[in-house]
Amino acid sequence: MRSTANRRALLRGIAAAAVTAALGSALPATAQQQTLKFGLAMPLTGSQSSYGKDQIKATEWAVDDINKKGGVNGKKLEVIVLDTQADPTVGINAVNRLINVDKVPVFVTAWSAVVKAVAPIANREKVLELSIGANAPEISKLGDYVFTAFPLADVDVSALANYTSKSLKHKRAAVLYANNDSGVEAAKVYRSVFEKAGGRVVAYETYDPKATDFTGMLLKVRTANPEFIHLHGLVADMPIVISQMRQLGMKQRVSTYAGGYNPQMIERAGAGAEGLIVTSLAPNEKQNPNVGPYIERWKKAENRIPNGLPYTQYLYDAAYLVAALYEYVEKNKLPATGENMRKALLAVKTFDLPMTGKLTVNDDHTVRKPVNLLTVKGGQFVPMATVE
Repeated sequence: MRSTANRRALLRGIAAAAVTAALGSALPATAQQQTLKFGLAMPLTGSQSSYGKDQIKATEWAVDDINKKGGVNGKKLEVIVLDTQADPTVGINAVNRLINVDKVPVFVTAWSAVVKAVAPIANREKVLELSIGANAPEISKLGDYVFTAFPLADVDVSALANYTSKSLKHKRAAVLYANNDSGVEAAKVYRSVFEKAGGRVVAYETYDPKATDFTGMLLKVRTANPEFIHLHGLVADMPIVISQMRQLGMKQRVSTYAGGYNPQMIERAGAGAEGLIVTSLAPNEKQNPNVGPYIERWKKAENRIPNGLPYTQYLYDAAYLVAALYEYVEKNKLPATGENMRKALLAVKTFDLPMTGKLTVNDDHTVRKPVNLLTVKGGQFVPMATVE
């Protein structure tokens, strides 16, 4: 009898262990279902990391804020961050991992070369790619699963070109641009719009963004004698170009896109940055009451404003955009797939976001926003004009 009882106890123990093991293996799956994931592929290292890290921090803050308010229908939002180094090859590796290992149905990325390099993967795997920060105009034509939630260069660069000709009354401009995806495409936009507005581009010069001596190019530009100079590069190279320009006695006013709206531009170019005109595609604290507390949050946490403030506003809102897509999918009881996230984007179309306001995704995969122009005065960026 004792042996029979022992066998029964043993069998009960095995059965209980099996049930416990089954429940234990089921728990992660259940927990996983309660977490709504998305990818964020941005530069954590490399020359663009000062931008990338601040943009990542903004997104992580937003995820925390969303989750503190109950998440999406009670489910937590989770961001998975991978480094791209702003390099296309590294970006491809990061996105492959996000899709094939982390199984995200949607991911956010930036930097035009990276956005373009990973687009074929997004289209092939039917995973929604959201470009937030890159500005090459051709991004809107990269395929069914690639959308921008950030205005492309034909928005703010066009505004700059028109403002230079029509408001500042300059008719002779030079265009200097970095030989990369963003610079090449944006330079074409500026030249086309400026000339249609009645101006003439008297110098059109490209340069290697990794170079340190731009004297040869600048001497050619000086000979052409433009009234105004538009510069489109990266925060690593543009202050050097401006400084060398001033050393050569070139006093022309300079404009650039939102990439120049960065305290590092003033720090590195010094007095040479005076009069610089930059764009911002996000509202300021007077245009949106949420922006002031957001800037104070940065000052309290990091003792500074973020590098590329407008970009961080869009990256903060990226989490709210993804949450809205998940909310649509949950409401309609759809599986969280890339196809359904794309369906949600096309169905909702217009999003009311905390830092950048109303965002409408157009049928041609573009978005439009008012363009704020700022200028450097007394070593500070100050508002100049708003162009609709």
